[in-house]
Amino acid sequence: MTQPNPTPAQRGAFTRFLDTVEWLGNLLPHPITLFALFALGIVVLSGIASYFGLSALDPRPGGEMIEVVSLLNAEGLQRIVTGLVTNFTGFTPLGTVLVALLGVGIAERSGMLSALMRGLVMNAHPRVVTVAVVFAGVVSNTAAELGYVVLVPLSAMIFHSLGRHPLAGLAAAFSGVSAGYSANLLIGTVDPLLAGITTQAANLIDPEYYVGPEANWFFMMISTVLIAIMGTFVTEKIVEPKLGKYDPKEATINLSEQKIESLTSEEKRGLLGAGLSFLILGILLAITIVPEWGILRNPETGEVAGSPFLKGIVAFIFITFAIPGYVYGRITKVMRTDRDVIDAMSESMSTMGMYIVLVFFAAQFVAFFGWTNFGSILAIRGAEFLQTAGLTGPSVFILFILMCAFVNLMLGSASAQWAITAPIFVPMLMLIGYAPEVIQAAYRIGDSVTNIITPMMSYFGLILAVAVRYKKDTGIGTMIAMMLPYTIFFLIGWSALFFLWVFGLDMPVGPSAPTYYTP
Repeated sequence: MTQPNPTPAQRGAFTRFLDTVEWLGNLLPHPITLFALFALGIVVLSGIASYFGLSALDPRPGGEMIEVVSLLNAEGLQRIVTGLVTNFTGFTPLGTVLVALLGVGIAERSGMLSALMRGLVMNAHPRVVTVAVVFAGVVSNTAAELGYVVLVPLSAMIFHSLGRHPLAGLAAAFSGVSAGYSANLLIGTVDPLLAGITTQAANLIDPEYYVGPEANWFFMMISTVLIAIMGTFVTEKIVEPKLGKYDPKEATINLSEQKIESLTSEEKRGLLGAGLSFLILGILLAITIVPEWGILRNPETGEVAGSPFLKGIVAFIFITFAIPGYVYGRITKVMRTDRDVIDAMSESMSTMGMYIVLVFFAAQFVAFFGWTNFGSILAIRGAEFLQTAGLTGPSVFILFILMCAFVNLMLGSASAQWAITAPIFVPMLMLIGYAPEVIQAAYRIGDSVTNIITPMMSYFGLILAVAVRYKKDTGIGTMIAMMLPYTIFFLIGWSALFFLWVFGLDMPVGPSAPTYYTP
């Protein structure tokens, strides 16, 4: 049964809304420029705020008055000049992300990740192909561009080969890759990236607080299952009926020339070898952490919490991608020598140029924000407002998730948005009693669900180009209208899971991750 077409008035209102979002997004400069302007703005504002005596009383026992520290003077300039390099090199997410990507680069360049996705989707039974596509999309965010570049076009081809609408396959894959961006069964590169930013924000309130890359692991694992189920439901019950029967005449390519390459026997052997190496690594790691005498347990308490294993999780991300990736490459003869491995890691690093430049300016902004005490003062004032308004219960996360989802429409980079908002909201919500790990988990929901409906998302143009191959009149409005049901269902369903998991079942969002913050 097809869905009723919107009326001209509804189409006009929707178009105006999309035009407004695009207009607002286009007003924003590049994220790198944005951070540079923010850093400069903090310097100027610190001088103005210091002149007018902006301050706040530390609510903790024995707390003193916190005043703005001006950077718009001789002492401030000296601190900026001497701290410019260390702000950059000491920015927590920089090293952790680069190290993790060295391993991911080997697995990606060897072809293992691409073969794994193709095997998962192409070997799925026709009845479960939709859930396989969405699930593969979610898992692919370990190496994000691979999902966009490989899985989305492949899914459109598979749906067409099954006699289904190719855009439905594209939408299903896109929803998993992008709207389910933060969810995953494994700890990926986004985890240490966000955890590093969260740690620095939490340190404005508690200098000793540490948020590990595994902080949201439990919640993100269960979220993967939910996203796969919801994505399948929306695809088969809403999007596909709305698209109707596909007319091959609408394509701009010769569909008969499309070929879906099955896994070769060599690729299958490579995946088998990679799987066995992953299993062996898993057993070795389990021996070091599961027994009470495990050498990677906390040497002082004997617990997993605070253990070298959790603190060094980035090293294990590197190992568990690099070794299976190399084994796969060796079997498939893609990687024959150490030079091939080095080239793979080098190519992975060469793609991080933009990220490194962004981190330089983001690190300055975060450092300046901390030096001036703006973060602490805004957090205290914000917490006082929330307490006065009675918004200290779990319902505060509804507003927080919605705000993150809205900001994401215009600032699509997860790291850029969190670097800007974390120094304010993490301390603020800590002061009303919530742990940084829970705050970060809520942020990841809002940051993910609107990725698929904003033209500001870096891969949106690529997805639109793929869609035009199958339906020549596909535009931005058409694309966003097709993806909007996923955003709505994911926002409601994922938020409901968050409240059920955290506040209903009182389950931790990650290993040893508290729900509430106790000073």
